[in-house]
Amino acid sequence: MKPEVHIVWFKRDLRVHDHAALFEACKQGAVLPVFCWDASVWHGEDYATQHQMFVNECLQYLKCDLQALGLSLLAFHHGIIETLDRIAQLYSIVSLHSHEETGNGNSYALDQSVAAWCKVHQIDWFEYPQNGVVRRLKNRDTWAANWEKHMHAQQVSTPSMTRMAVVLSDLQVTSVAGTRENGYPDKSLRQKGGREEATKLLHTFLNGRASRYRGGISSPLSSECAGSRLSPYLTWGVLSMREVVQSLRKQKKTIEANPAIYPKGILAGLVGFESRLHWHCHFMQKLESEPAMEFQNLHPAFNDLRDERYESVASQARLVAWRTGQTGWPLVDACMAMLRATGWINFRMRAMLMSTASYLLWLHWRETGLHLAREFLDYEPGIHWPQVQMQSGTTGINTLRIYNPMKQAMDQDPEGVFVRRWLPALRHVPNTWIFQPWLMPESLQKEYGCNIGVDYPAPLVNIDQALRLARAQFSQLKRSAQHHAQTASIIKKHASRKTQTKRKTAVNHQSSSAKTSSNPAESRQQTLF
Repeated sequence: MKPEVHIVWFKRDLRVHDHAALFEACKQGAVLPVFCWDASVWHGEDYATQHQMFVNECLQYLKCDLQALGLSLLAFHHGIIETLDRIAQLYSIVSLHSHEETGNGNSYALDQSVAAWCKVHQIDWFEYPQNGVVRRLKNRDTWAANWEKHMHAQQVSTPSMTRMAVVLSDLQVTSVAGTRENGYPDKSLRQKGGREEATKLLHTFLNGRASRYRGGISSPLSSECAGSRLSPYLTWGVLSMREVVQSLRKQKKTIEANPAIYPKGILAGLVGFESRLHWHCHFMQKLESEPAMEFQNLHPAFNDLRDERYESVASQARLVAWRTGQTGWPLVDACMAMLRATGWINFRMRAMLMSTASYLLWLHWRETGLHLAREFLDYEPGIHWPQVQMQSGTTGINTLRIYNPMKQAMDQDPEGVFVRRWLPALRHVPNTWIFQPWLMPESLQKEYGCNIGVDYPAPLVNIDQALRLARAQFSQLKRSAQHHAQTASIIKKHASRKTQTKRKTAVNHQSSSAKTSSNPAESRQQTLF
């Protein structure tokens, strides 16, 4: 008779702390913890080598933490279905435990396959919520209350007594994933994975760095330290959202009791950061409720607005120039250079990159969104795709946010320090010309070693003309979207509101006002970490 086993399937929850799936499985009997490098997910268009390497590092820490509990992590190169089949040959699988996941279309399809497999084999699959995201949510009326209830609940205890099934030699396991060569290699300057680094960053932020959060997260210079830098660890569940929220709230109380011993502004920074944690889950809920948002415009009024398939030579050329940081706009290109090297850039600059692609270069958001997904170490599908659409103006319920890269450069990098750091060709160009080097006379281009068209490209388009064209294109579409039958449905499913009154006001507003946003809360800058 085969020995019985309960499987814990680790996905985007690479920790043992506050882990409901692990806790509940350990109460049932012998446990096998598994992680699978499913090719259907990891060979998708939105993942790159840096994601695999970061997760590998997280798995090494997870493996050690599980060993301390008497468990061994089994990491398989093949997919979860093949893994379950192999385990079923050797064990009697009683149950499967995992956290719910708001991933991309590939992970959603994988979950459907696992559900079908469990049904055929008459195995109970228990999924546990995390991140404050609600499955099968009908509308937003109760979402904020549900989020608060989840964050307020006691964290799940780490199992103290565990029993692991004997790992049979027929189960071939590996701890290192094979890298995928897709033109996006690992990044030497990216953040490192693992709980040790995550908890260290959380501690330094709560005890000091948060004092620079307000006023420091907009600039690509100051945001490196002023931001929490916790996003990749939240993305892969090295830290649970509830753990971070509760640690933050506890620290706020400590500071309020002893304000004199903490840096000025730290309390305001923590308040601002807590708001962003709420928005983190708010955006994930959008993709949970509307998975098609990854692939098609949220609002149909904006269909056929841009070249979705990049059929023209001009579209392809603009895409390549934007992707490689050769737009001729220094701040845009410097941000792309930092992103290539580190896998991170602050949110305002992310929004500017997307806005530049969507409005100035008139590129469809799908391909540009895929590029940024591969470049962002903290790529979280549930945040990424709703943000990509919001910044591209295709939701129908948000105010257009069209960023002028010249204004952003002067506001966020007035001395050109960031631009010179990441663009060597502009290192000797003085402040007078640093953001518009194409206006330099040829004699000065030669003097400063920055010949336009040779050392650094000329702008792809004229900014003022591109902005006028973009606004003209959207003017009529915005009016059409406001009166479109789909708008009320989008508001009901996706718009944020804390009270029934705000929701009703928003619905009435969309049918009578000439403004583009029916949701003032979402028209604000959504700065996520």
